[in-house]
Amino acid sequence: MYKLTRRQRKETAENVLFTLPALLLVMIMMYVPFIMSGYYSLTEWNGISKTPVFIGLANFRKLFSNSSIFAGTILFTIRYTLLFMIGSNVIALLLAVALTRKFSGANVFRGLFFIPYIMSLTIVGFIWKFIFTKGFEKLFGITGMGFLNYSWLGDPHLAFYSIVLVGVWQALGFYIVLYIAGLQAIPKDVLEAAVVDGAGPLQKFFRVTLPLLGPSITTCIFMSLTNGLKVFDIILALTKGGPGTSTYSTTMQIYQEAFTNNNYGLGSAEAILYFIFVLIATQLVLRLMKKLEVNL
Repeated sequence: MYKLTRRQRKETAENVLFTLPALLLVMIMMYVPFIMSGYYSLTEWNGISKTPVFIGLANFRKLFSNSSIFAGTILFTIRYTLLFMIGSNVIALLLAVALTRKFSGANVFRGLFFIPYIMSLTIVGFIWKFIFTKGFEKLFGITGMGFLNYSWLGDPHLAFYSIVLVGVWQALGFYIVLYIAGLQAIPKDVLEAAVVDGAGPLQKFFRVTLPLLGPSITTCIFMSLTNGLKVFDIILALTKGGPGTSTYSTTMQIYQEAFTNNNYGLGSAEAILYFIFVLIATQLVLRLMKKLEVNL
């Protein structure tokens, strides 16, 4: 029978002692609340009374009824996430290609694009709320351009696109950095060989650069997917879900149900269903991107 040496026993004990606090913290902050949410989703509880009333699957049946707005928030979140993913990745990739070229001020532009990402989403939302209201109103008075006089946050359709615009603008710097790192990791000799073989700029980009950017594209798509699905702060600062409930994301709906309406049971049921939806969506997209990455 193999016996551990004194040094190996000491290293094992140290690994356990250093890992145990992190495991306990993760369990307390994540796993225990998740299990409790699963229990509360089967109850009727206002968050104050000591004894939640067990009602079984009544909360889940309510979410699938015609009176529930939960399905509408899912559709809104899907629409937002799709536009956010496309807009942030396409624009970030184009800007990253431009910023990897050698020209004076390239590093300055990289820093300028990254600044919004390090700002709080709530602060970004309030800044853009001022721009959409007071800023555009002032510019309309100066220029007379009609689109500046639109009700960007008052019209349900324009409010949706305004939220997408702010979300893409805020996150753009992060994806630019990832794409720049991917572009700089492409071997120079491969690009030079493509030029020698007669490839033009577009052919070199689509047939050489883009396939070699597969891992970076997968990472950025996955990150933008998760960031889009959990959108909350920008909506809270810009529209608070309005006009009416036209800009309610699912995370916003869960927050309102649990902490504003004090219906923790129904809010927990919404959170459980949304967790399952996000888990399935992220796994499907990740597998799809991995397949496309291999095919490229």
